[in-house]
Amino acid sequence: MAAQQPGNEKAPRFRVGVFAVIETEGRYLLARRRDIGWWNLAGGGMEYGETVEEALAREVREEVGLTVKIVRLVGVYSKPRKREIVMTFLCHPAADSPAPGTSDEVAEVGWFTPAALPEPLLPKHRQRIEDALLGREEALLRTQATTTTEDQRLEKPM
Repeated sequence: MAAQQPGNEKAPRFRVGVFAVIETEGRYLLARRRDIGWWNLAGGGMEYGETVEEALAREVREEVGLTVKIVRLVGVYSKPRKREIVMTFLCHPAADSPAPGTSDEVAEVGWFTPAALPEPLLPKHRQRIEDALLGREEALLRTQATTTTEDQRLEKPM
């Protein structure tokens, strides 16, 4: 079957996203978004022609400049109101990776323990970190039904 191209009437109905819960020595990397000021996991949407691994590597590199090694799939998250399917992976920084930094999308990065996660942290991303902390071998299947706007109303950025 040929790949569907954007604008094609048979284009996929759902966007596919990939995100990384990046852990080292019990601390987790989070990035503060420039556009909304909230903390989140590195990741984003897959592009046509990419594998899941390529998309995750590209998104993490573009956002925080880090090279990662995938440890396991944490979960698959259905976001029906945004028409998205998101895969979240537990990752470790690759041995030869540069230190994480900022980008056009990211104003600040930091390493945090689970007990001291920064605020405001996008609730869906908090749930994905908590799911990674469960340490399950099998991936979770979850529905994240709220919209980003609804999530941001739960707490105002500082």
